[in-house]
Amino acid sequence: MAAGTLYTYPDNFRAAKALIAAQYSKADVKVASNFVFGETNNTKEFRQKFPGGKVPAFEGTDGKLLQDSNAIAYYWIGFAEGEVLPAGCAWVFPILGIIPNIPSAQEAFKRAKEDMKSALNILNSHLLTRTYLVDYRKPFGNVNRWFQTVVNQPQFKAVLGDVTLCSQTAQVTGTPGSEGKKKKDEKKQEKKEKAKKETPKKEPEPAEELDAADAALALEPKSKDPFESLPKGTFNFDDFKRCYSNEDEAKSIPYFWEKFDPENYSIWYGEYKYNEELSKVFMSCNLITGMFQRLDKMRKQAFASVCLFGEDNNSTISGVWVWRGQELAFTLSPDWQIDYEVYDWKKLDPSSEETKNLVQQYFSWSGADKEGRKFNQGKIFK
Repeated sequence: MAAGTLYTYPDNFRAAKALIAAQYSKADVKVASNFVFGETNNTKEFRQKFPGGKVPAFEGTDGKLLQDSNAIAYYWIGFAEGEVLPAGCAWVFPILGIIPNIPSAQEAFKRAKEDMKSALNILNSHLLTRTYLVDYRKPFGNVNRWFQTVVNQPQFKAVLGDVTLCSQTAQVTGTPGSEGKKKKDEKKQEKKEKAKKETPKKEPEPAEELDAADAALALEPKSKDPFESLPKGTFNFDDFKRCYSNEDEAKSIPYFWEKFDPENYSIWYGEYKYNEELSKVFMSCNLITGMFQRLDKMRKQAFASVCLFGEDNNSTISGVWVWRGQELAFTLSPDWQIDYEVYDWKKLDPSSEETKNLVQQYFSWSGADKEGRKFNQGKIFK
């Protein structure tokens, strides 16, 4: 198993590639805790190992020395590195103040949005059937779906933590030449902080007042449950889910029909539109799991059994969903709209025998699809 030390500064997005790859390969990689960018990487000892002085840099316990995130991570999508990343940097760096907001940077900033759109259109088409930014990102549904899938993988979360998408478009607020002033202000603030720490306090200082941004954040209301405005009805999802989890289908399915409230809850059949493009079974199952992960906040008021029928290169995906309300639930929240459009949705009549048969089949993971492909495996959303 590979083991060693990674030299990098905090929150280096290039280093994240290597660390995520290490999570997947279970490599024993430690990040150097005493690394200071601009100092450590300029020492004679560091330069002897890594002449370029660039980070991230990796030193293996076996003496192997690697420099450049691509070499360390071993594999990375060249398309993303060559097309998406440069446009992203030109767009984001002026906002973060990493590069000066001078005329040439402003011009690159404008071009970056169009370059990014062109790159994402290509990537969006490529990811249509594969599972491996606010209004701007809305047209790129497949890219959003893919991105949400990978950042919710445990290997990504171990490095990045929870990733929250932007809720509004960031703007460049700096003016030409403001970066120098910003650095001076930062140094002044550092001196003040240092002086404050070194001066003993005779009396407890009063609590600092919130600035305008903190105050606005503190007063910001918590996000509402999209189902909140709908009648609650009498169906208790938690009770049914416990019954389904602890009892066999001979008890849990009759319990479902006994407690189901058709006035305030509805049953839907969802069928994947692009079954002809499904390949390996495990990849098809990843499509289901990825969708479930992105709908996590919907679990309280929904339940589903989604099944894969058939085998490699000859399979279909479909499922039976139950949720609070009578309309398509995915439209209640923008966060839930990444995957649903790749399915055809049909509202079912809970009083019909056809619906009862579908519920029996999907909740018990049995039978075959419309073309006779036998049940292969299923996933439960609860």
